[in-house]
Amino acid sequence: MASASASAVFLGFAPRFQNGTELLLLLQKKVTSFLLLSLGLSSILLLLTWGASSNTFMFTPKQALSDSAPSPGYPKITDDLTPIITYGEAVLPSGNLIADNSTATVSSQVPNSNSSPIIEPCDMSTGKWVRETREPIYSNLTCPFIPENKNCQQHGKSPGYLYWRWKPDGCDLPWFEPNRFLSVVRGKTFAFVGDSLARNHFDSLVCLLSQAEVPTNGDRNPYKRFLKVHFPSSNFTVMMIWTEFYVLGMPRTNASTSFDIHLDKINTAWTSRLPSLDYLVISGGNWLYRKNYLYESNKLIGCVYCRGENLTEYSLPYVIRRVVRKALESIQSCQNCDKLMTFLRSHTTSHFEKGSWFNGGFCNRTEPLNESELDFDAIEWEIRKIQKEEIERIKQFDGIGDTNRNKRYKWLDVTKAMMIRADGHPGKYYNKEYSRSAYDCLHWCLPGPVDMWNEMLMLNLINTSSLD
Repeated sequence: MASASASAVFLGFAPRFQNGTELLLLLQKKVTSFLLLSLGLSSILLLLTWGASSNTFMFTPKQALSDSAPSPGYPKITDDLTPIITYGEAVLPSGNLIADNSTATVSSQVPNSNSSPIIEPCDMSTGKWVRETREPIYSNLTCPFIPENKNCQQHGKSPGYLYWRWKPDGCDLPWFEPNRFLSVVRGKTFAFVGDSLARNHFDSLVCLLSQAEVPTNGDRNPYKRFLKVHFPSSNFTVMMIWTEFYVLGMPRTNASTSFDIHLDKINTAWTSRLPSLDYLVISGGNWLYRKNYLYESNKLIGCVYCRGENLTEYSLPYVIRRVVRKALESIQSCQNCDKLMTFLRSHTTSHFEKGSWFNGGFCNRTEPLNESELDFDAIEWEIRKIQKEEIERIKQFDGIGDTNRNKRYKWLDVTKAMMIRADGHPGKYYNKEYSRSAYDCLHWCLPGPVDMWNEMLMLNLINTSSLD
């Protein structure tokens, strides 16, 4: 009885009891109440503790960007990108994402179909090629649209040229993402206008996108002057429209020798299609590296590469400026092209050594050149300068009275990056029926360095779309 009384005192009460049974019943009730009270208090304490700890995972967008762990091999993401806006699945910083020239915004991590790339400003035209261990996005086994004269792997070229990646100064250029590209261009029509290097660019894009969806009307024939493929799931159409000069040019005798070039007459084979386009990439200049005859108002005014003839000889840079200006002015004067976004891709160099196409020139480099080996006084660099000046000139006319219209012209600068890649040409590794026994040191293997052009293009499209 003494122990029961002590328990009663411990529990905070000391009443009188008539017998032991009564005391035990009362004790049971009190103990049960005490346990229930303790359980309730513990539950409340647990909930409070869990709620407090949960708050450590509730970040603002800025905190989420700055505190997230970086992907392996990529720099830690900075925290100066807010405010943000969303476009589709992408997370994009608001504001002016694309500066003039080749400055665009790039991701500091490789995107995938479920990712939201973090974007930062970067000039993609300057940088270096670094070694890469990842396989290319496509191969000659996974893309059935590689022309025989670009299918270097099938014809025995050592694959070392595939394992280099363009690294812009101060940032990383993300891998091309086929699904993201198709999402951005859903319902749009895209065209490449130019010569065989425009076709090279076109073939690269088709191969990259074919890893997400096989298009209709794909064609490997390298000689077709017009190609049109369609990606049904995104209702996206991409075309290749051939033009040697932008302006009207007619062969004198043989299409591989001299042309009569009318500097004041545009080639309507491509300009007639402008109203149907949403995006356009123009490039060219390689067909001017030969003896050609120049006309204005249907009168012969001179020639290029024609020393010894009784005609005024004009320089190649002069002719390049005339045809690029005429092309851009024709786009500008298009009456039903307000939706059109035009990219001018900069000129790229060949890498012939000890000659050229049919007089023994070759290219057998197995690694990219060092920057010390580049010649920035070469004609290709002068042509790039002219192209850049002309795209800036047309922008001045375009933005007058309409701040949105200055988005219509963009500069895709790949010249320096491609000057370094002497190892990326087919060389002797292609089907010789297309060019006898000559080395091809002008075009680019597929897959190969040319795929980088479409990585730059993809980022420009994503950033431009975020401003619409």
